[in-house]
Amino acid sequence: MTALVADRNTPFKDGLLLAVPVAAGVKIYAGALVAANAAGLATPGATAATLTYLGRAEEQTDNTGGAASAKTALVRRGIAFKFANLAADLVTQASQGKLCYIADDQTVAATNGAGTRSAAGIVQGVEADGVWVL
Repeated sequence: MTALVADRNTPFKDGLLLAVPVAAGVKIYAGALVAANAAGLATPGATAATLTYLGRAEEQTDNTGGAASAKTALVRRGIAFKFANLAADLVTQASQGKLCYIADDQTVAATNGAGTRSAAGIVQGVEADGVWVL
């Protein structure tokens, strides 16, 4: 390879809406918290230490009868989403600007549950009906 000697129209993606191959045997509901499993495949959020937060599902994707990567989920990211707050491990105002953790596909928690939960993102706000997560 050589360095540029002329202008280049470099392809780009804005990273706000991603098409992510879906794990085998899962259903992701529209509006769900979506994570990547250890293989990098989209899966609904769950209590597990091996997930990576991706964002929110734009539409329902049903791969319950399919093999890994048989379907693709559209995942929106890069903005804050309001998820439910786990009553047993409440995210409070003291968590502002700190990590919160995935409890399930619609709920976040204040702690990692003694190493059983993966990080969801940074708390942007806490309201009576949920937690804003970026």
